[in-house]
Amino acid sequence: QVQLVESGGGLVQPGGSLRLSCAASGRFFNVYAMAWYRQAPGKTRELVCSISSGGSTNYADSVKGRFTISRDNAKNTVYLQMNSVKPDDTAVYYCNAAIRDNLLKSPSDYWGQGTQVTVSS
Repeated sequence: QVQLVESGGGLVQPGGSLRLSCAASGRFFNVYAMAWYRQAPGKTRELVCSISSGGSTNYADSVKGRFTISRDNAKNTVYLQMNSVKPDDTAVYYCNAAIRDNLLKSPSDYWGQGTQVTVSS
C-alpha cells in the first residue's frame, strides 16, 4: 500500500523559515508530479506549488519568491522550503503525488495526512 508521510510542520514566527518533507513509501513503480496544497480554517484547499518528475515547477502567486519546491527522485521525496512566512501562510499543508502502483492502470492520486503550519509571534 502506498503512503505519503509528511514531516516538518510547526510554529514559526513571521519572517521565519520552515521546511516540510513528504516521502512516498510502499510498493509502486513510478512517482510522477508532486505538489503541496494547503487548507486554512474556513477556506477551501488550494494549490501552493507543484513539481513535475523532470523538475518543472509551478507556484501560486501568493508564495512566489518565498517558497521553493524541490524533489529527490532517488528518495521519492518532495520538499517545501518556506521562507519569509506570513500569518496568512497558517494552514494545514498536504502533500499530493501521482503514483503508478499498478502497471495495468493509470497513475493514482495520493495524499498525505497533513501537517500543521502556524505562523505567529
